[in-house]
Amino acid sequence: MLRLLVSVRDVHEALLAAGAGAHFIDLKDPAAGALGGLPPRRIARIVQALRGLHPGTPISATIGDLPATARGEILRRVAAVAACGVDYVKVGIANATASAAGEALLESLANCDAAVVPVLIADDAIDERLVAAALRTNAFPALMLDTADKRGGSLLQRHPAAALAAFVAQARSRGCLAGLAGALRAHEAPALRAIAPDFAGFRSAVCVGDRAGALDAQRVRALAERLASHPGPRAGAPAVA
Repeated sequence: MLRLLVSVRDVHEALLAAGAGAHFIDLKDPAAGALGGLPPRRIARIVQALRGLHPGTPISATIGDLPATARGEILRRVAAVAACGVDYVKVGIANATASAAGEALLESLANCDAAVVPVLIADDAIDERLVAAALRTNAFPALMLDTADKRGGSLLQRHPAAALAAFVAQARSRGCLAGLAGALRAHEAPALRAIAPDFAGFRSAVCVGDRAGALDAQRVRALAERLASHPGPRAGAPAVA
């Protein structure tokens, strides 16, 4: 079954999304960039609320948008977010800089104590070197593709379905779960089911207005049903977006 990951920014949104059927809750600040990070204190409060009312719902959180060259700061933020009690820490890695910096960052993340999910930014291209480097470590529970510019079209509009399906197959071949995100729209649910990642991440599609708007429970519920209406190849994906 294709699982729904919903990105939220506070306790109210987290409980709303979980109550409306989101399979995974992802903590981030949509006003602070593609993977804008929330303050650790807020992350900890959201985690506490979710553990109390939805104890079985996996939680991920982002660390904020940083260049791959800022390895020291990235690792410090990973440790701070992990200490808040989340299940997974998401780290964005753009391919705008040299792939070598991204590969070095992936090696460092593979050797840290947190359960890290690398999120490869793929606005213009899927960096195959970074995909290979992430999978080579066998250290990450999941690998994601996302976009930085949410106004430039969804991930499915930017890349052929065959390329996204190949990414999913490559990740699974190494025992890694695959996730897709990036301005995804509700009407793309059939295409996502055909590509069959383990999970798909949404924000704007479940909000009133744009991604900075209010989360809508009815939209979350309807999208969860649309994604799950066709059985996917693999159940039990972890919480990551």
